[in-house]
Formats: sequence, C-alpha cells, structure tokens
Amino acid sequence: MGKDIFSKLPTKEFPPVLETDRAVLFNGDCLEILALIPENSVDMIFADPPYMLSNDGFTCRNGKMANVNKGQWDKSNGFEEDTVFHNEWILACRRVLKPEGTIWISGTYHSIYQCGYLLQKNDFHILNDIVWFKPNAPPNLSCRFFTASHETLLWARKDKQAKHTFNYDAMKNGIFPEDTLKKENTQMRSLWSMATPKNPEKEFGKHPTQKPLDLLKRIVLASTKEDDIIIDPFCGSGTTGVACKFYANRFFIGMEIDKEYCDLAKRRLA
Repeated sequence: MGKDIFSKLPTKEFPPVLETDRAVLFNGDCLEILALIPENSVDMIFADPPYMLSNDGFTCRNGKMANVNKGQWDKSNGFEEDTVFHNEWILACRRVLKPEGTIWISGTYHSIYQCGYLLQKNDFHILNDIVWFKPNAPPNLSCRFFTASHETLLWARKDKQAKHTFNYDAMKNGIFPEDTLKKENTQMRSLWSMATPKNPEKEFGKHPTQKPLDLLKRIVLASTKEDDIIIDPFCGSGTTGVACKFYANRFFIGMEIDKEYCDLAKRRLA
C-alpha cells in the first residue's frame, strides 16, 4: 500500500519540501533519492528527462524569437555522456518498479531514441509509442525544417511476463473534449491531440518544458489504479502530482533538482 512506502521514504536524508498524506516532493538529484526507495515498490513512473537542447540556438516563444537555453540541466555533454546519464536514471527507475509496473518517458527526437534503445537494452518491454500532437505548436522561424509539432511518449513495463495495468474501458468510453482526434466510444489510438499548457496551469509560474495537465491526467487514468504509487523523477512544475490529486486515490512522489521549479511544483500541489 502507498502509506507503507511513505513511511520508508528517505525523509531524513532529504527533508521533503512538501509532505501530505498522499504526496511527497523532494528537492534533489533523482539518482540519489531513488537509490533510497525500496526495491519493487512503485506502480508507475512518468519521466520527462532533459532533452539536452540548450545549445545557444533560438526558438519561437509567444510569437517572438527567443533563446532556446533553459538551464545548465538541459545542456548536452555529448552523445556518449548523455547516453550514460539516461542509462543511469532508467536503471534506477527499473530497480524501484514492481515487476508489473510501467514507465512512461516523454521526449523529442533529441533524446527519445536514446531512451527507447536503453529501455530495450535494460530488458523493459515496450508497450506503445504515443505521438502527442500539438495543434498550437509554435512556427519554425528558420524555415529550413518541418515545423516540430509533436513529442513522443514511450510506455513500457518492467517484466514482459507480468500483467500491467491498462484501464481499457476508461480510455475507450471516456470523454476527452480536449482531443479532437478521439472518437466517442472507440478504442483510444496512439495519436493524441492536445494543446500545450493552458494559462491557468501557469498561474503559479512557468516551466520551459511544462506538460499539459490533460496529458498527465490521461496517462494516470490509463495506467494506474486506486492506491497506486506514482513517481516523477524530473517533476518540473509538478503536473504529474496535480494529475494524481485529480484522481485523488493515488500516491505521488516527486523529485526536482532545480529549487526554483521545485518551489513552483510545491505551490501548485499545495
């Protein structure tokens, strides 16, 4: 049960910045925190690791040209070192997942193929790759490439022989007004159309790679059940935790290395 693992969390080594009966938020390196969480204890992980895109280039933000740099945490250290980084956190996640547990990883082509390769290398079984289409994606200012308007989500389970959670009826028969591609009472497909975060989701501040609440609500509803334990090792603005609060009977453990964004997540969750 979720309450049992909460009593075993490393709160002495890492005093949480937020602690409730169903949510704990840590400010620290996820590798250090995950190492102290009991093995085979977590039901689902959502991971949105750095895309390593802060390369002094430019992007479009609010219709204007803007520097692409997001912070030191998003700078590439070269292909080999980036691969080592992804391998380390994926292995740390594998250790804490239950055999039937699943992991979601979000990324662009800059990182998602490394993560997909490492999932298979470390004996995960990939269940789906989801295309998150952004109908309101910003234009490409260089006019030299196709306009990037989607991200890829990988969904994998730890043990191929185990029975993972998939709430099929909720996905087929649920109401999803935010997604113009979802047809009523038909199977949920692997192409999801959702806008980027709405203004109310930025009420307490902005994160440069913030995910829309609609996206995390769907992931939590699809792949968890009541009293499941959900971890987000790169929780940013805390959207995964907000989704867990929306479906109130889940337990959330968030980890964020950047104090500014950890404080933002705390404000949203509180």
